[in-house]
Amino acid sequence: MKSSNNFRLDDFLAGWIGGASSVVVGHPLDTVKTRLQAGKGYKNMMHCILTIYRKETVTGFFKGMSFPLASIAVYNSVVFGFFSNTQRLISKYRYGDGRRPCGMLDLTVASMLTGLVSVGLGAPVDLVKIRLQMQTQMLLTENLQLAGNMPAVSNFRLHSINIPDQRLYRGPVHCISSILQSEGLQGLYRGAGAMILRDIPGYVLYFIPYTIFCNLLKPDATSSPHPCSIWLAGGLAGSISWVTATPADVVKSRMQADAQLQRKYKGILHCIIQSYKTEGAQVFFRGASVNAIRGFPMSATMFLTYELSLQFLRSL
Repeated sequence: MKSSNNFRLDDFLAGWIGGASSVVVGHPLDTVKTRLQAGKGYKNMMHCILTIYRKETVTGFFKGMSFPLASIAVYNSVVFGFFSNTQRLISKYRYGDGRRPCGMLDLTVASMLTGLVSVGLGAPVDLVKIRLQMQTQMLLTENLQLAGNMPAVSNFRLHSINIPDQRLYRGPVHCISSILQSEGLQGLYRGAGAMILRDIPGYVLYFIPYTIFCNLLKPDATSSPHPCSIWLAGGLAGSISWVTATPADVVKSRMQADAQLQRKYKGILHCIIQSYKTEGAQVFFRGASVNAIRGFPMSATMFLTYELSLQFLRSL
């Protein structure tokens, strides 16, 4: 499963297996997180969960999962494969031995590079996932661009209207083709700037806490961590990473959910200012509790499946 001493393909395959398993575990709460951050009419996490269940039943929590199940598996394959091989490359050129464990500075560099590279694949994946998750959300009359111009009436108040059967996209492929037709290739990368601000520090606070917790939970320095330790370390790392990334994640989600009918945000700074003016500073922490809860099982599953898959593949 490897092409050289420093570059290994099994990291990519193990990342793919881990990514697929984490999507199944984390998608329901990911839908709740997206609705809280980019939707309207939800008071808190529990109100959002109950509203989705009442209006859309259990299937509402799994809307748009087919695309991330296929794409996020590939995404995590790239993330974990790139991160692991970058560590070996850094060790090879700094210490002359790719098998030498990286120090914290090396891990930080590898994590930051991974966060930067991940946006190339992750931005379109996230955008399509969010558009599919949001398409059953209430549409606001202020976002509807009617045929012909509505005459300006000073006492006309805008209200939310529910169009339950109105679907903009029939599925992931139709969503991608619609975005390409209406917004061009750059439309698939809307919110990529905010995603860079989220993922570069986010992956530093993902891989480094995981490494620290694994080392702390090992019985001694020479032994491998127990699966329970991997699960716990991965879950804690995921919660830390997602909670600290929430402000940038809110901006990213809003920009990616935007422009379904009429664009509200001109860019990252405009989105931040408008969100702050209309909803206050607390808006940037909307979904933080969901991120903390969702981040634990999703990341615990990701790291545990990745490590166990890697052990199995390297034993062949």
